[in-house]
Amino acid sequence: MTEYIKFDLEDGGQVLVQPAAGSGVQLTSRTGDAVNRASAAFGSALAGVRKAANEALAEFRRMAEGPESIEIEFGVVLNAESGAVIAKTGMEGHLKVTLSWRRTESA
Repeated sequence: MTEYIKFDLEDGGQVLVQPAAGSGVQLTSRTGDAVNRASAAFGSALAGVRKAANEALAEFRRMAEGPESIEIEFGVVLNAESGAVIAKTGMEGHLKVTLSWRRTESA
């Protein structure tokens, strides 16, 4: 039996995510596929990860000798109860997120 987590999307659609092994998702059916509804919409689940990325960027921009570019890469694990969680390693995540910023010259 395959297990899934169902996340609602802003446009009214849905996305199914297969949970990571050992995630503690409990089956809701003995036959067929098990689908567990996520406690938050997909975008809402990712909001904390987005805020963490914004805060990391702000910290790097405060460096006295700021870099020409900043790239942050991390894995995101999706969970029915917790939403989106930054993974221990990028290899473990459901999503591999790479964010890049380049410094723009002031006029």
